[in-house]
Amino acid sequence: MPRSPDALLRLKYDDFRLSSVIRHQNAASAASARRKWSARLAVWAAALMLAACQAETAPAPKAERPVQVQRVAFETGAIAREFVGVVHARYETDLGFRVAGKIVARVVNVGDRVRAGDVIARLDSCDLQLQVESAEAELAAATSSLAQAASDLQRYTTLKSKGYASVAEFDRKQAANDEAEGRLARARRSLDLARNQLAYAELKSDADGVITATLAEPGQVVAIGQAVARLAHKGEKEALVALPETFLDEAQQAKATVRLWSGGERSFTARLRELAPQADPATRTFAARFTILDADDTVAFGMTATVKLERERGMPVARLPLAAVLNRGTGPTVYVVDDSGALVLRPVTVAAFTGDAALITGGVNNGDRIVTLGVQTLEAGLRVRTIEASQ
Repeated sequence: MPRSPDALLRLKYDDFRLSSVIRHQNAASAASARRKWSARLAVWAAALMLAACQAETAPAPKAERPVQVQRVAFETGAIAREFVGVVHARYETDLGFRVAGKIVARVVNVGDRVRAGDVIARLDSCDLQLQVESAEAELAAATSSLAQAASDLQRYTTLKSKGYASVAEFDRKQAANDEAEGRLARARRSLDLARNQLAYAELKSDADGVITATLAEPGQVVAIGQAVARLAHKGEKEALVALPETFLDEAQQAKATVRLWSGGERSFTARLRELAPQADPATRTFAARFTILDADDTVAFGMTATVKLERERGMPVARLPLAAVLNRGTGPTVYVVDDSGALVLRPVTVAAFTGDAALITGGVNNGDRIVTLGVQTLEAGLRVRTIEASQ
């Protein structure tokens, strides 16, 4: 059956569309297959490269860590410890007036040397002088009263012996005489007290020494006993130091010497005189006073003194730096480098700690190499390279 031109055109168009779809599907399938093969090839290549890298790289040997060491050397001799203190007088007193009043003059200043009896300061003595005059008037009145009472008693004694005076009247005259005598004695004591108070208007030194402080000024009104000046007595001089509680027994047994900061290498023999029974609440140390024997005038009050306590050791001791001792809760330990260059953690016995060293009595041997720096970052078994420390 013949077809129309439009039908022929429509058939050709449908054939063209079908062939295009088929070509497009084939191209997509081919691209998908190529992508799959490319991914597989990339994975295989990465695996081959990783295997090659793993086969070629071997673990690098760990470098030995350098450490500073010091060799152990046991020694015999004396254990010495130094403490810094200040020179004081053994007797130091605050001087004050025994009466109240206004200071009109202060004769001394800080640093003045005084002798016993020298005037330190004076008070206004007007009121005290008036008290003396009043006491003198009272004494005069008491003296007159006693004279009158004694005269009356003598007359009545004569009259009583002749029978012209009664016993009662004689007893009254006797009592009046006794009262007058008591009044006279009281007046005398009052006059002595007033004169003493007048004398107290001058504050005098009761010993030879040096004025170390002035605590009141002229024009100031002071109470009884208020400190006006501080006197350091001439005589024994002491070095006052603060001792830790770990050194109390050593201080009582050790030999003490005192060296002045301004005196160079010259030293004085000292002796422990006083040790505080209670620690200072702020510093937790105990105050100790060492008497400086044979101290001369070059030892001045307030100078800086170094007290050296020295005692013979009972056993050999090795001195190691404080940084070499490690304590992780199980006691003091040190790191020892063995012959193979590995670290060994070894417990030690510490006799005492000084300002810059630990005194070791056991746990290590002569010649052992002890790590002296950075022990907190080390571990037992670590291989190290040693560097000898200069001692």
